[in-house]
Amino acid sequence: MMNNNYYCIIMAGGMGRRFWPYSRKALPKQFLDFFGTGQTLLQQTFDRYKKIIPTNNIYITTHKDYKQIVLDLLPEITEGQLIIEEERRNTAPSIAYASHIIQKINPDATIVVAPSDHLILKVEEFKEAILKGLEFASKNDKLVTLGIKPKRPETGYGYIQIDEEKKGDFYKVKTFIEKPAREFAEIFVQSNEFYWNSGIFVWHVNTILKAFHEMMSEICPRVECDVPDFTSCPNISIDYSIMEKADNVYVQLCDFGWADLGTWDALYDASPKDTNHNVIINSNTVLYNCKDSIILVPEGQLAVVQDLDGYLVASRDNVLLICKKDDHDAIRKFVNDVEMKFGEKYS
Repeated sequence: MMNNNYYCIIMAGGMGRRFWPYSRKALPKQFLDFFGTGQTLLQQTFDRYKKIIPTNNIYITTHKDYKQIVLDLLPEITEGQLIIEEERRNTAPSIAYASHIIQKINPDATIVVAPSDHLILKVEEFKEAILKGLEFASKNDKLVTLGIKPKRPETGYGYIQIDEEKKGDFYKVKTFIEKPAREFAEIFVQSNEFYWNSGIFVWHVNTILKAFHEMMSEICPRVECDVPDFTSCPNISIDYSIMEKADNVYVQLCDFGWADLGTWDALYDASPKDTNHNVIINSNTVLYNCKDSIILVPEGQLAVVQDLDGYLVASRDNVLLICKKDDHDAIRKFVNDVEMKFGEKYS
């Protein structure tokens, strides 16, 4: 029997620019089937949470351009379960508005907030962790973030340092550290004090709205209404606006086979590899002397590749990209440069 006081907000409004050119402005990564499973990342995320939370308690935040895509992909939800952003203002304004909507419906609601682009390998452990977090947050005036024990010195993830103070199995957060340099990431992994910040949050609706009123009061009148004014809201994430400022943030330590598919490098790490440590994603390829590379080309095309070490080869529609797979900043630069030269034809 599911708890009708449990709610979920799935964030699905991003453009996925770090996955260009496979992820495009018109159809970003959350609406793509990366692994050839027949399900997009958004559909996989929705299916995970509907096993935990009543379907009519699941809300999707997305940009106005993607409204129909979401409705087509998730026929089980109604238009009333969509939080439509007229303007992109990062995660804080949309979460504040969604929380306001949920509080009006159920002031006893406890909410899990989740990105739509995560890979979860241990489904049962994930379900147990989410239910444990929801139960804790429903009884405590705490903002909970799910932390993942780091497997490697990853520089693409944020880190959470835990304090000695704890409440049951939940540790008070000492500090958040955004995407560190490699030498610091290595120290963090060895210290056993730091965990990856999964970007999954759990809190009671009153707890998060109280935090917004205390720390982001300028947002509140713009979203605590029937028609939100996202245009005049600051462009800021929930991490910077609330989680890194609040003094009642706790971390739940988890292990459920998590990966944030935010970059090509992260997708490489999360994918099975051949004998030369290449990742071939649902593509026809013939490789010669290639290693540590990732290849993705459209169905019906063939990629013949020679002598690449640590490269990305990705093609979709009218763009082919060949570059170092772990240079996240370069891909953003490529997209910006292409838009400057050719407009939005290729973005």
